[in-house]
Amino acid sequence: MRPSAVALIPARGGSLRVPGKNVRLLGGHPLIAYAIGAARESGCFDAIVCSTDDAATAEIARRYGAEVPGLRPAALATSTSPDIEWVRNVREVLASDGRTFELFSILRPTSPFRTGATIRRALDLLLEHSPPADSVRAVELCRQHPGKMWVIEEPFMRPLLDQPDGVPFHSSQYQSLPPVYAQNSSLEIAWTRVLDDPGDIAGRNVVPFLTEGEEGFTVDYPDDWDRAEMLVARGEARLPVMVQSGEPG
Repeated sequence: MRPSAVALIPARGGSLRVPGKNVRLLGGHPLIAYAIGAARESGCFDAIVCSTDDAATAEIARRYGAEVPGLRPAALATSTSPDIEWVRNVREVLASDGRTFELFSILRPTSPFRTGATIRRALDLLLEHSPPADSVRAVELCRQHPGKMWVIEEPFMRPLLDQPDGVPFHSSQYQSLPPVYAQNSSLEIAWTRVLDDPGDIAGRNVVPFLTEGEEGFTVDYPDDWDRAEMLVARGEARLPVMVQSGEPG
């Protein structure tokens, strides 16, 4: 029997790097709509819940089929608020209504090319490795290797990582460096128990979910938005099918 699961879609009203990005139109729909659409398309969730501090965003989320059980407290919606705080807040609000779930997934609006199929693959991967897996998180090969990163300590700088004997990482070709993966924002799925032990959103045993093609693409900067529009215009990336509230889905 499939574990009960809730999709959590975080959508703060403020965005410093791309103002208003969660509700900005891409391919004719607000960015947040594609996170909701992917969750619906996946068929994996018993509930789809948006956590936002913004009333306008909440209305858009409801229109596309998400629940918004009250606005997120402002103290949990700053640019430095950790995810664990708002996730626990949503869990408490739902639990107060007698609703609990074995799994939760965070689907950030900033990854519009993640689809229902992406989510199903990730969930299957988590279940395949559970136990002892606590969660699955989307990753991709890093483009800027940490072996070539530096920390400035005026007037000099030092490598971020300890360097090997012989040729240092920062003087080596990328292909000769050990593979390192960077997380992207497309998804994470975890057993709800990790919120209490160890008290975070990932747990201790995290399974890597390697995204394919553009499904891990993330809108973090203005030029990312330009690329997203180009990918849509050229038909080079697939967006989830959109269904607004009241339409068959």
